[in-house]
This record gives sequence, C-alpha cells and structure tokens, in this order.
Amino acid sequence: MNKDNVKLAIAPIGWTNDDMPELGKENTFQQCVSEMALAGFTGSEVGSKYPRDPNVLKPMLEIRGIQICNAWFSTFFADGLKEKTIDEFVNHMNFLHAMGAKVIGCSEQSKSIQGTTKAVFEEKPYFSDDEWQRVAEGYNELAKIAANKGMQVCLHHHMGTGIQTTQEIDRFMGAVSDNVYLLFDTGHAYYSEGSQRAMLTILEKYLPRINHVHLKDVRDDVVAKVKTNSLSFLDGVKKGTFTVPGDGVIDFRPVFKLLDERGYKGWMVVEAEQDPAIANPFEYAVKARRYIRETAGL
Repeated sequence: MNKDNVKLAIAPIGWTNDDMPELGKENTFQQCVSEMALAGFTGSEVGSKYPRDPNVLKPMLEIRGIQICNAWFSTFFADGLKEKTIDEFVNHMNFLHAMGAKVIGCSEQSKSIQGTTKAVFEEKPYFSDDEWQRVAEGYNELAKIAANKGMQVCLHHHMGTGIQTTQEIDRFMGAVSDNVYLLFDTGHAYYSEGSQRAMLTILEKYLPRINHVHLKDVRDDVVAKVKTNSLSFLDGVKKGTFTVPGDGVIDFRPVFKLLDERGYKGWMVVEAEQDPAIANPFEYAVKARRYIRETAGL
C-alpha cells in the first residue's frame, strides 16, 4: 500500500475495554500509549482513561509520536433524541478538532443490545421506517455541522445495533447525503455476514465513501459458540470473538489490495477487543504490526 496515503493506528480497547471496565482495569493510560508507540503505531483512538483536556493529552501523545485519529460517538436519532445528540456531538467534535482529528466515527445506539446480556444474533434491534428517516436526517445534520470545522462524519456499522447487516448498511448509505461516510470495520462485517466474500462486497461497494477503516480479525469457532449458545456480544468478546489481523480467519490481503487500488486515504486502525489478561495487549499489538508490514508493506 501507498505509505503516503495510509497511516496506522491502534485502538486502546485491547488494553482497557470501555464496555466492560473490569477488562484491563489494571492497565494505565501511560502504559497503553507507550506500548502503542513501542509496537510501531503512530495513531490512536480515544478510550475512557484518556485525559479529555487537549492541553493535557496532546503533550503526552506528542512525546510518543502518536496522533488522535477518531473517537467513538453514540447517536440516538431513532429514539428521537435529536437535540441531545447534536449538543453532545458538538462538544465531542470540538475536542477531536482540537486534537487534530479529521473524522468522527459515530454509531447509532438507539435500541442497541451490544452492551446488554441479550443474544447478539437473535435479539438485535430493527428500525421502523420512521426511525430510519430520523436516523438519516440526523446524520445529514451532523455532516453539515462537521463540515464547518473541515471534518467528516462516518457511521460505524456494529453488531447488536440497528445498522449491522449488509442490507442495513445499504439502507443507511442510500438514505443519507453523499457527505456522510462509512467507517468500514472488517470484524463487524465478517461477524454479521459470516463470510470473507460478504465483507469484501461491502468494502468494494462503498469504497469511495469509506473514510476510516477498523482492522479486526475474527475467530470462527467462537462465532459458532455465540450462535449455538445464543450469547451476547460482550460474552463473545470475553470468549475471544475478535483478535488482531493475522490471528483469525480473515485474509486481509484483498482488503489492503482494494483500499490501495482505489486510492484510499486515511487511517487504518487495529481494533481488536479481547481480555487483556488472556491476550497480552502489547504482544498482540506487535503481532498485528508485523502482519500489516508483511501483507500491506506498511
């Protein structure tokens, strides 16, 4: 891949999990960002242990050669919480802008079961036509607000939410303006659709409108257990649904090839939530970095 176009980041979720704070509670912010740098990454997303004052956070990252490239934001448009969502979005955007980030990765969390004990496949939520309309209008509004700061909004399709499957991604992307982008997540696409082919189809279809990429690998045997035993999203994570690129079933070479051929410019973020007591975050960060060097030439 073209080194001038693509930068590599890693998410702090491998060190401490914001959805399950007991996972990695012993790992400090300083350890996390130091190990990211030591593993060879130049970017990071934002976790719950990160200082939220840019004046505090910036120097701590700069000394390690790390930039903030994005931070998760939850929207609740389908639930009708438009004003509250927009108010909180503006604060979030201003923080990211101060940190030098260009994209804002959002997830529509109305009715989401990703943080609950509900079975991730059987009990995922679905939106009504009215709810879809509220989501589309809301995201169009966010994109306009972000454009004033020279920033872009993207939707993170996610397991356990109303925008998870290929059909739901299609409906969302068809309903919003062209300045609303997609955060493409290899792990969530594979997990939801169950195949490499289906994951690549989403990537191929929306490449011109993908402005941020999450690189996660998946373990098929764990996904099978999640389905057989009707497990929740978080149960799956604890059992090891996700891992870093090169450690699961996904072949990332065609992913890198497609991104390169279409001239993708932006960040690729290794984001693989595991139990750090089982999967040492530094070791797995090094493993991911080595795999990307070998397969993408980055």
